[in-house]
Amino acid sequence: MAEVREIYKCEICGNIVEVLHGGAGQLVCCGQPMKAQTPQTADTSQEKHVPYVERQGNAYVVRVGENALHPMEDKHYIEWIELEVDGASCKKFLKPGDEPKAVFEVPEGKVVKAREYCNIHGLWVKE
Repeated sequence: MAEVREIYKCEICGNIVEVLHGGAGQLVCCGQPMKAQTPQTADTSQEKHVPYVERQGNAYVVRVGENALHPMEDKHYIEWIELEVDGASCKKFLKPGDEPKAVFEVPEGKVVKAREYCNIHGLWVKE
């Protein structure tokens, strides 16, 4: 059963979908079930993936990697960064060559979460 906000990927063509309304059916692409992307939460390699969230003035700044930024090369880059504040979400799409960072001018919240998607290493979250 697909849950709201889950991310699924087709292992054949690479299509990625985010569930907006959960249901009992199975997500299928290219004749195969799509694979749910399990959020990862801890960096274990030299490449940094966990989103780092910081409040700066009237905005939240989300960087991928706290001390070392994630590479943004043609073959390996962050596709998007999302910030959720008290249930409302904002998303920024990135491309190779961009800085792995997003600035969201939103009111300060009590519950702040961030997630990002690496084209090679998948879904990463910071809660």
